[in-house]
Amino acid sequence: MNGLAMYTDNQGLSSEQLIIEHAPLVKRIVYHMMGRLPASVSADDLTQAGMMGLLEASRNYDASQGASFETYAGIRIRGSILDEVRKNDWAPRSVYKKARTISEAVRKVENREGRDARDIEVAEELGLSIGEYNQMLQDASAQRLTSFDEVSGQGEAIINSLVGEHAEPFEGVQKGDFRQALAESIAGLPERERLVMALYYDEELNLREIGEVLGVTESRISQIHSQAILRLRARMTDWVTDG
Repeated sequence: MNGLAMYTDNQGLSSEQLIIEHAPLVKRIVYHMMGRLPASVSADDLTQAGMMGLLEASRNYDASQGASFETYAGIRIRGSILDEVRKNDWAPRSVYKKARTISEAVRKVENREGRDARDIEVAEELGLSIGEYNQMLQDASAQRLTSFDEVSGQGEAIINSLVGEHAEPFEGVQKGDFRQALAESIAGLPERERLVMALYYDEELNLREIGEVLGVTESRISQIHSQAILRLRARMTDWVTDG
């Protein structure tokens, strides 16, 4: 980090001071994001990427914009980590295929029944046992997180999971009508899925911590989170295409 002290933020703290004070934020964000990435992902690589994001934040922070440095830094750190994930693409192609297959099955069941698709109904649509379906959900949870823009809070974090590998051609994500549609789709999720999403994205609990809150295993929370994301994709096919 040589030369960091030559940069200063608008509050008079040097870039080096900001980085030292906020280094734990990088670790916290990495730990949180590791819960939805394949086991092969290197925490050290993500931490290094996060520190680069923190460095960039320390150089470019403008207090006059109204956001606290921690909020601004969090945005840059997440964006840098997601760029690292996108660059390395740890998840195999089969993961994306499973995610698309589940999403399509959910869409078919919900269009046919006119209500939330139940686990057993999606499993039957796919010709699977409930155990096989849950394993497929677990596998699909490793789908790639892609950053198409700066991550700034719950909306973008969910969008990154929702859009996945096809984020690049998805041009309407910054528009208010998309965000409104996404908010309505999230509000319409089954109660447990909506709760898991709120605890994960709003409260920033990791999967293990959510499992402790709800009294279920971490793997079950991973399945519920994955199903929520895939249900959202199924309900927002006008916005998100798997082209």
